[in-house]
Amino acid sequence: MSNYQSINPYTNEVFAEYSNPSSQHIEQSINLANCLYKKWRHESPKSRSKILNKIADNFENNRTQMATIMTKEMGKLYVEALDEVDLCINICRYFAQYGPDMLTSVPLNSSLGNSYYLKQSIGVIMACEPWNFPLYQIIRVFAPNFIVGNPMILKHAHNVPGCAALAEKIIKRAGAPEGSMMNLYLSYKQLADVISDKRIKGVALTGSERGGASVAMQAGKYLKKSTMELGGNDPFIILNDADDALLKKVLKDARTYNCGQVCTSSKRIIVLEDKYDQVLNELKNIFSNLKPGNPMDSSTTLAPLNSENAKKKLTNQVNEACEAGATIFYQYPEINEKGAFFRPIILTNISKVNPVFDQELFGPVACVYKVKDINEAIELANDSSFGLGSSIISSDINKAQEIASQIETGMTVINGRWITAPELPFGGVKNSGYGRELSELGLNAFINEHLVIDCTKINK
Repeated sequence: MSNYQSINPYTNEVFAEYSNPSSQHIEQSINLANCLYKKWRHESPKSRSKILNKIADNFENNRTQMATIMTKEMGKLYVEALDEVDLCINICRYFAQYGPDMLTSVPLNSSLGNSYYLKQSIGVIMACEPWNFPLYQIIRVFAPNFIVGNPMILKHAHNVPGCAALAEKIIKRAGAPEGSMMNLYLSYKQLADVISDKRIKGVALTGSERGGASVAMQAGKYLKKSTMELGGNDPFIILNDADDALLKKVLKDARTYNCGQVCTSSKRIIVLEDKYDQVLNELKNIFSNLKPGNPMDSSTTLAPLNSENAKKKLTNQVNEACEAGATIFYQYPEINEKGAFFRPIILTNISKVNPVFDQELFGPVACVYKVKDINEAIELANDSSFGLGSSIISSDINKAQEIASQIETGMTVINGRWITAPELPFGGVKNSGYGRELSELGLNAFINEHLVIDCTKINK
């Protein structure tokens, strides 16, 4: 697919279309970004902090407009879209305040002479971002790289072109220099050509394994530094000593936030025997009380999936799971809406040979596993080709921390579902990708650690 369309998943109506850019437009965009990089190399990161705060201010001023286009293009609840804008405002303010200090030179202890390394920008970054958090996915790459001094070319998902356009407009109107973020509706062929351009120095992608493998291969071919966040099949481990009130609170949206379309959503709920029935019944209660409807309506709690294609794919995955022996513990009744609604479902008895055992189910599907002890829980949690996030629910924090140290993921939350914040690094291992975004680790993703050493004494 090359053309970009805005299709409201609640009505399935196309309300905008965008064409691929011309070769001239692409060249002008890359040239603008590269010229800005060269200019920024002579400026202090602190000089960009004020502008990044103005960008945050402008997102505050356009909060409802930004949230509305997100809901209309990919279907998320409007209240969740507002939360996303607020998170992005916080990310901008965080890097505006702390980013410059993170970029100061780092002294090294060496007998060879006074030594340190500089943290310097490397050049234009190509960012390929998905639809599930249309603004957050942009800002968590843009904000740290803006402070570093790396301009960004954006290729957003085909179904959220309006989000990309509005984000670019808000950033420009805040006073960001031309070239800071250039939104291009690239075809896959054009994307490959852009990555190969010698002025592009890094590639950041959040998306599928297939997309990540393709883009990483192209980046590797031309020796471009890259980061990949490729989804997950996150384990959510519930121990027998889990506090009932806390568990109930955490389960409430662990699998339904953003209609389950979260890379770090709690997709595999692993429960010790004593809590198993309780967890199943609590999940059933949560799912059965969801209210489908217009995602712009504050009373709606079950939004449509992002597209009819997403609904079809998830339906096929669930059908395959059931054909391979999975049991339906509960499924939401038929939904009398014309949008891309998927009936939330709880699956049990999923064997290791079941096709969905090692697949990411991107929607409100809870796969619940019963285990006899902690060792079995850890073994099951690690029996995955993914390694993004995980959760452990227990009243014994020391025990939870010990279990966390044995889980093969990039992130673990104790007594909570997935979480993100500007100061927390985000990323995974195994097929969930490599590299980190957000926090100081994310800021360092695309920098040149430039060693400087004074060898005058040893050479006299």
